[in-house]
Amino acid sequence: MAQYELLLPKMGESVAEATVIKWLKQPGDMISLDDTLLEIATDKVDSEVPSPVSGKLISQLCKEDDVVQVGAVIALIETDEAEAKPAVEESKPAALADSQPTVIAERQAPAAEENHSPAAESEYKPADEYSSGSSDAAQIPGLEHLPETVTPSGLSQNLSTDRFYSPLVKNIAAQEQISTEELDLITGTGADGRLTKDDLLHYLQNGRKDVPRAANTSADTTASAAGSSPSAQPSAQPAAVQPAAPNVNQLPAANGSAAPVAAVAKSQPAASMSGSDEIIEMDRMGKLISDHMVMSKQTSAHVTSFVEADVTNMVMWREKVKKNFEKRENEKITFTPIFLEAVAKAIRDFPMINVSVQGTKIIKKKDINIGMAAALPSGNLIVPVIKNADQLNLVGLTKAVNDLAVRARGSKLKPDETQGGTFTLTNVGSFGNVMGTPIINQPQVAILAVGAIKKKPAVLETEFGDVIAIRHMMFLSLSYDHRVVNGALGGMFVRKVADYLEDWDINRDI
Repeated sequence: MAQYELLLPKMGESVAEATVIKWLKQPGDMISLDDTLLEIATDKVDSEVPSPVSGKLISQLCKEDDVVQVGAVIALIETDEAEAKPAVEESKPAALADSQPTVIAERQAPAAEENHSPAAESEYKPADEYSSGSSDAAQIPGLEHLPETVTPSGLSQNLSTDRFYSPLVKNIAAQEQISTEELDLITGTGADGRLTKDDLLHYLQNGRKDVPRAANTSADTTASAAGSSPSAQPSAQPAAVQPAAPNVNQLPAANGSAAPVAAVAKSQPAASMSGSDEIIEMDRMGKLISDHMVMSKQTSAHVTSFVEADVTNMVMWREKVKKNFEKRENEKITFTPIFLEAVAKAIRDFPMINVSVQGTKIIKKKDINIGMAAALPSGNLIVPVIKNADQLNLVGLTKAVNDLAVRARGSKLKPDETQGGTFTLTNVGSFGNVMGTPIINQPQVAILAVGAIKKKPAVLETEFGDVIAIRHMMFLSLSYDHRVVNGALGGMFVRKVADYLEDWDINRDI
């Protein structure tokens, strides 16, 4: 008999951790090869972890709702093999080697400045590298909007504390010049109060002054901190409480130790509930979507432009070819790939729509990766991404759309398939809506909503004069970030998409 260490498998280039949703096997259960042991979830995608061996499940090393690093041991399986090896040893990321606590050099030591490792400074990559999928932080919504700063020579990247911090959290903290003491004061929502990347980003978005710095009893440390920060206060001086601080959980006591205090919440009207009301807790994905939408509205200056398009030729063409297309390709052709083709062409014409913002820098994206919002049976939304959409013909777009839509509804998407989008398309017409004002999917700067196609009387100009005819009409709604996309660019882009749809060749071969 031998014990097999099951590791959390690598789920994509940009995924560093996952949340355990549900254990499907319990200790003592017999397991066959490829049996599903547990369900896990990243920021948007739920996945299953199969067993690579047959045997008996001895123990579960993590609980439901625990956040686990990729490559960590999650279970022990007793097998008949003489020697057991980890399931995904080859996929264990190198970042795990850095997760061991390291000792931080004193800030006042000049040697720390001279011997500071350039490799450590480069661990936290700028936002323009995220789109390549090479960073562990690529799945973080809105992280590209954090300004790129140079870490002061007196602040080490390696944080030393009794509290565990993942390599990703430590990298973000070092980039944002957050000290160990300040990290210790931030409330964590992970297992055993662990600080997750979402906790840290939420803290940054709400203003760092919401949580005061911790005071040190050591005279040397206090003097050193005062020398490196003009705003540092002596440990004996009580810190002032900000009246509207949402994240205050602890304040330094007069003796320098951290004394817990009640959190100061923002003023909100009291909710009125009767005995017949039902209180429903948001699920995990609902909470993520909620935070992402609020962050987007706080980040971007949203503006929406509308265009009405006559898509009669497009509708008649699809009606003519859909049966033969399904017979030949074994795929149904919907309007979505047609919309995607028009959007990709318009992005080529107006490439400054295909950008993101990092501080005061505009990152112009080379690839055209279009996300399409898909509704899930749970009522939530997910946005799978079609990479290099401009390089696919209509058949390729149709196959990609159908494949991603089916796997999205079945929770079979891979984490990387929801990352790297540069523009988003959402079809509000599928719910019977004629138009909408969609919220930008950060860190992108524009999102297009297509409304329902309706038959309407319209005025047509002919060589014999104006006539009224029944036409298929629809609205296009483009929401864009007015910080970098002005009204002229936004208006011309959505008009160009409409032109491609209106000028559809009814005799086009496919």
